[in-house]
Amino acid sequence: MPFCEVAKHQTSLDDAVDAASSSSSNNKCIKIFYKTYGHGPTKVLLIIGLAGTHDSWGPQIKGLTGTERSNDDDDDDRMRAVDPNSSDSGGCGYGGNGIQVCAFDNRGMGRSSVPTKKSEYTTKIMAKDAIALMDHLGWRKAHIFGHSMGESVILSFPFLLLALLNATEINCSQQLVLSLVYVTVETGAMIACKLAAMVPDRVLSLALLNVTGGGFECLPKLDSRTISVAIRFLKAKTPEQRAAVDLDTHYTKEYLDEHVGSSTRRAILYQEYVKGISSTGMQSSYGFDGQVNACWTHKMTRTEIELIRSAGFLVSVIHGRHDIIAQIYYARRLAKKLQPVARLVDLHGGHLVSHERTEEVNQALCELISASEKKMSPHVWTNFPKESSRKYPHSVRVSAGC
Repeated sequence: MPFCEVAKHQTSLDDAVDAASSSSSNNKCIKIFYKTYGHGPTKVLLIIGLAGTHDSWGPQIKGLTGTERSNDDDDDDRMRAVDPNSSDSGGCGYGGNGIQVCAFDNRGMGRSSVPTKKSEYTTKIMAKDAIALMDHLGWRKAHIFGHSMGESVILSFPFLLLALLNATEINCSQQLVLSLVYVTVETGAMIACKLAAMVPDRVLSLALLNVTGGGFECLPKLDSRTISVAIRFLKAKTPEQRAAVDLDTHYTKEYLDEHVGSSTRRAILYQEYVKGISSTGMQSSYGFDGQVNACWTHKMTRTEIELIRSAGFLVSVIHGRHDIIAQIYYARRLAKKLQPVARLVDLHGGHLVSHERTEEVNQALCELISASEKKMSPHVWTNFPKESSRKYPHSVRVSAGC
């Protein structure tokens, strides 16, 4: 199976790493599991978020490369021989010479190593894992796409709810502080943002899906819906009960109620979720607590934001306007800070907008790659008004199909 041994590729970045990540015991045994898809000179690195694995990017992998089959599969009967220098443009169809995608499991999840100390999980350390993977693959530059993954965010809500319910038994402020640190989801986009600031010369473009700025910006909007979700999760003891809660966290009600043939989309996804939860189980406590720590301690400084703004690559901030976990207000604010290089793509969808609005998200990613290849001017790319950064950007409407 394909693994990247992190320690072999990080000697050149010791000056940019946290003290914890440069210790001899930290990265010595860290291995990152990855898979590559498609072929071509255009490289795309996909970074998933909290509790997600590489296959969470399935709809985007197929959209960008035209295949869901990994290059690492060794089934000769089904393997399709492809010339690495082929002019096949894959699924994106933006007129390039083919796309190769790499998706991987972050430390603490899936088949990658699971450090036991929370200090071994920060967005800077995890960004260095991604950079080491690029070195391992021999990729000098790549398009960097980071996505929040909310599959385990539901684990966070009960801590906050219990804090409210137990306020009479435990000091309220202390209990709230203890509980709030568990409410966080946007790891993948945070790691991508940190990577872009650390090695801007290696980034061709940057896409941030369902992103916030870390810390308290990770807190979901507290209303009747999120409280209801929290209560239901507290009662969920089986994969079936858990799947039902997750669906309402990830998607809009409108999407779930749509009919696909004789069944609703909710019924179809429910079966898929039950199967997935039953087969993979829950993320380990070490991995979950560590990735939560990475989200909670994440911060982009003014200097880092300026490094991204001035690096010369384009940025796309993609968000579902009905996301109950990562509030779109913070995504819009980050996009404004990144002017004039950022475009905000505001789609009708929930937290997993990449699954709910697959065609639109894939189209937005294709347009980002195409604009970068054509060296489009940032002032042409952005959809924010030039006169005042206080105004909202014009809406981006994405046509169906690449």
